[in-house]
Amino acid sequence: MNESITPTKQFTGCASLAALGVKLTELKLFEPIVQQVQIAQKTIKDRPSDKLSDVLISILAGAHGLVEINTRLRADVGLQRAFGRSRCAEQSVVQDTLNACTAANVKQMEQAIDDIYRQHSQGYQHDYQTSFQVLDVDMSGLPCGPKAAFATKGYFAKQRNRRGRQLGRVLATSYGEIVVDRLFEGKTQLTGALQPLMLAAEESLQLDEDKRRRTIVRVDAGGGSLDDVNWLLARSYLVHCKDYSGQQAKRLAKSVVDWYADPHQPERAFGWVTETTEAYVRPVQRIAVRCRKLDGQFAYGVLISALSAQHVLTLTDQSLSLLADPATVLLAYVTFYDQRGGGVETSFKGDRQGLGIGKRSKKRFAAQQMVMLLGSLAHNVIVWARHWLASPALHHYGTLRMVRDVFHMSGFLLIDAFGQVVQIVLNQAAPLAPALVDPLCHLLAGTQVAINLGQT
Repeated sequence: MNESITPTKQFTGCASLAALGVKLTELKLFEPIVQQVQIAQKTIKDRPSDKLSDVLISILAGAHGLVEINTRLRADVGLQRAFGRSRCAEQSVVQDTLNACTAANVKQMEQAIDDIYRQHSQGYQHDYQTSFQVLDVDMSGLPCGPKAAFATKGYFAKQRNRRGRQLGRVLATSYGEIVVDRLFEGKTQLTGALQPLMLAAEESLQLDEDKRRRTIVRVDAGGGSLDDVNWLLARSYLVHCKDYSGQQAKRLAKSVVDWYADPHQPERAFGWVTETTEAYVRPVQRIAVRCRKLDGQFAYGVLISALSAQHVLTLTDQSLSLLADPATVLLAYVTFYDQRGGGVETSFKGDRQGLGIGKRSKKRFAAQQMVMLLGSLAHNVIVWARHWLASPALHHYGTLRMVRDVFHMSGFLLIDAFGQVVQIVLNQAAPLAPALVDPLCHLLAGTQVAINLGQT
């Protein structure tokens, strides 16, 4: 009788991730997917939603391929229990479920992901009266096999004549959260994806006109066409982007009267475009930027911004007393554009390294969309976990280090007769364990799960 009530001890290589799993189970984070995503497949041992859950857990556990479900999760009973699973489906069965998904299931999944985002994100709760919401929009190539659906030739960095698909993303940059991820065929460029991405983001964030007036949309030259900029301006957004046309940028640069050298990059200079225009539906500022190339010639670009000088100085943390200094104001416009590199571009890089978004390729388009959406949810879960833990040790940790260093902290789980985790013992030799034990205790304060380092 005593044996039946004595907790069993399970070793896991992801004890810290198990603690997060207990929290996510308490929050019922996956419930909108369970309720809304109805895949037409029989339930034998696992529901289709359970198998989607297994994909999410394995991604958080560091799996870069779906085949790793067997080794990352199926072999780790304790981790399954921490996430509320009594078992784990075999990877081939999970693959069958993904292949059974339809376009209707993708729409259901998008709606469920939106509901999860609204419940738990900081971006949805943003205070528009106090500060601007900054949305970065960009595309990233996902190479795949030539027989995959919608795999066409397009731009894939350092891979000429490669086929694949394109991942379009809207990032709430101030919070590092993915608002929207959408999949497109390989030849799609940002000029063709910007409007559907922003419409989807409006739905996710429930942006009315008042909120759009306090939202900055920042894009590179791919979204800087006249039609796209005017579309955004007409919808009341504040736009900060680069002009689509390189030839036009070179022509407009000739109208610059005074060039100011960039104090941080001596080979770069910028100045006001003095040529007037009535092509835009709302007033914009235009700043020409030139950079000297290795052959001694200049490359030119033009920034288009609906932001005022006061706005950019505030956004770049500078005093409004500098408004009278044209060099400082120009540098603020350019710096604010440069910061997109630390936003959406960094998010793509982090997800490739930490979540393996370029490694899980499905032949069927709907299956790939489902995998993509689960990867987006995993990205946001990592962002929320870093916020929930509120540990100074994690302040500068990106996706890769969260998955590799924070979530892969070994230890033991004590599991009661009902399959519930009652205690998590972290490996006290792990470098981050002493710094995380208190934040994890605070995280699980309402769950009756004890966290310690195993000291006697």
